[in-house]
Amino acid sequence: MRTIKSLAAALAILGLAQVLNAQQSKAPAPAPVPAQIAAAQKVFISNAGGASLETVIDETVFNGGPDRPYNEFYAAMKSWGRYEPVSSPADADLILEISWVLTDTGLRLPVLGQLRLVVVDPKTHVTLWNITEYVRGALLLGNRDKNFDQAMNTVVARLKALMLPPSPSANAVQK
Repeated sequence: MRTIKSLAAALAILGLAQVLNAQQSKAPAPAPVPAQIAAAQKVFISNAGGASLETVIDETVFNGGPDRPYNEFYAAMKSWGRYEPVSSPADADLILEISWVLTDTGLRLPVLGQLRLVVVDPKTHVTLWNITEYVRGALLLGNRDKNFDQAMNTVVARLKALMLPPSPSANAVQK
């Protein structure tokens, strides 16, 4: 009798584990990326500015001055070659608006600020996508510069990832 109860309990646990596993594996399918992002050929890169990168309490935050986010993002877009930068929003299929904000998260995380890329449809002025990446703080200026570059590289990589079709594994999970 004891063996039958143990066997029944084991089967119940195994069945429950299979049900929980099946529920966890049914992640929602990735939502579509707005078609304008992949279809665009020409972009206007907008310097939305933000907090000054010059100094905070007489300490240089980053090298490169207040236009560093714009200059680095513009250079990254030109070297990528996927989009042609244009000099007027009227000539663009998309507006890529880059900005920088100093951040106080209120947490114990060593965050110094955030880079934000907003992808805007110039015809409707609707935000199509938003990418925000936090920049880790550091004591040394050289390390802050490296952290800034790493965050900018992540912003660019995330924009590039929008061009990729959804992975087959994501579609297989939903079936």
